[in-house]
Amino acid sequence: MDNHTRRKFIKQMGCSALGGSTLFSTLINLKAANAAAMANSTVAAMDDYKALVCISLQGGNDSFNMLVPKSGAAYDNYKTTRSNLALAANDLLGINPLNGGGQQFGLHPSMPRLQSLFNQGKLSFVSNVGSLVEPALDKQDVWNERIRLPLGLYSHADQLMHWQTATPHVRSAAGWGGKIADMINDMNANQNISMNISLSGTNTFQTGNQTIEYTLDPTEGSIGINGDNNDWLFNQIRKKAIDNMLEYNYQDVFKKTYTKTIKNAREADVEFSQAIEGNEFSNFGTDEYQFSERLHMVARTIEARNTLNMSRQTFFVEFGGWDHHDEVLNSQAGMLSMMDNGLSAFQKALEDQGIADQVTTFVISDFGRTLTSNGNGTDHGWGGNMFVMGGAVNGQRIFGEYPSLRLESDLDLGSGRLMPTLSADEYFAELALWFGVPPSDLKTIFPNIGNFYNVNSGTAPIGFLNF
Repeated sequence: MDNHTRRKFIKQMGCSALGGSTLFSTLINLKAANAAAMANSTVAAMDDYKALVCISLQGGNDSFNMLVPKSGAAYDNYKTTRSNLALAANDLLGINPLNGGGQQFGLHPSMPRLQSLFNQGKLSFVSNVGSLVEPALDKQDVWNERIRLPLGLYSHADQLMHWQTATPHVRSAAGWGGKIADMINDMNANQNISMNISLSGTNTFQTGNQTIEYTLDPTEGSIGINGDNNDWLFNQIRKKAIDNMLEYNYQDVFKKTYTKTIKNAREADVEFSQAIEGNEFSNFGTDEYQFSERLHMVARTIEARNTLNMSRQTFFVEFGGWDHHDEVLNSQAGMLSMMDNGLSAFQKALEDQGIADQVTTFVISDFGRTLTSNGNGTDHGWGGNMFVMGGAVNGQRIFGEYPSLRLESDLDLGSGRLMPTLSADEYFAELALWFGVPPSDLKTIFPNIGNFYNVNSGTAPIGFLNF
């Protein structure tokens, strides 16, 4: 190969590589630019800390028994449609939404603490949200597939993935929390511990192209090599052997990379464990799903934010078991009570730290469920109700269009399976904007956001956060 041919080959290969790595390169460039811009912004300071806490109600929460019309024709429609699953109007916990237009609503009787948070302006609902590729304006368009629909609609695996990736048109391994971390993780002075912290193991939401989650145990926190801190003689011998292997100067690049990874993990374990030592909050209880314990660990980690030199963090907490095809009334009552206790304790812990305005907690779930009963439970649906909690929330409101619960309404696709009127993209985009992602970068994280929201509008997608 002569020099002329070699130069031509290299040039062609360079162009090919550029084309094949455009998205990845864009994320790398945005990471550097956004981290620098946010770190040098007029609002950045030692106390410029923000955290997003994602609560994943896995299995598909029956959310139209969580937020219920309490009176008049709206309640009558609810009672008729839900039949044996309808809650008595007198049992519902009344809330007074500032934007309810006079309509009365109530919460499930197992949610008295969240009722109080709502009426104090610290919590709001976002109604009839679902994964969408483009707006669903007419149910005929859905039935005849005249619009692009999310892949695997009504499938647990697919819909849960869509809520975590915000790419319902494709199956992706990268989550939107992970993509945000790819962009702005450099804002954190501490690069030993990920911006994304999971209390529920590996998850898609926090996985980026460069970022993975830092996983904590709900009660123990960071878990190092088993026996590292144990005085038993065998563990001391094993620790010494591992130390010797890690300190050896390997020539093989794979061995060097592996040992570096293990050493970094051990150092991070020591750093994290020392940072949260003594951080305890007495108002948390326990439950069979360890939901309260997970939130307690999140609160302890947030309290260590300055020690760990963190400016931005996301947390992922899974709360499984919501797939109530049977015994929905009994099962949901117990689980909503656990959620009520855990979230109330968590909000109090944030307020005790004086940081409630800087932490926003939000709920996701696979999908809503059918309004009709299958006998003793409900089946997979689409649109559902979510809520957000925190000091930055534009509270005591219900955002979006709370739908008619009458069968065969304009949104009813059959069996009370409701077509969403708000996209998950709008919900997520507002959280991302509050977190500090510039509007110009939303399409990189949420490729379909332009179908629902003008990123140049200067207004929030929905309006449930103050920023």
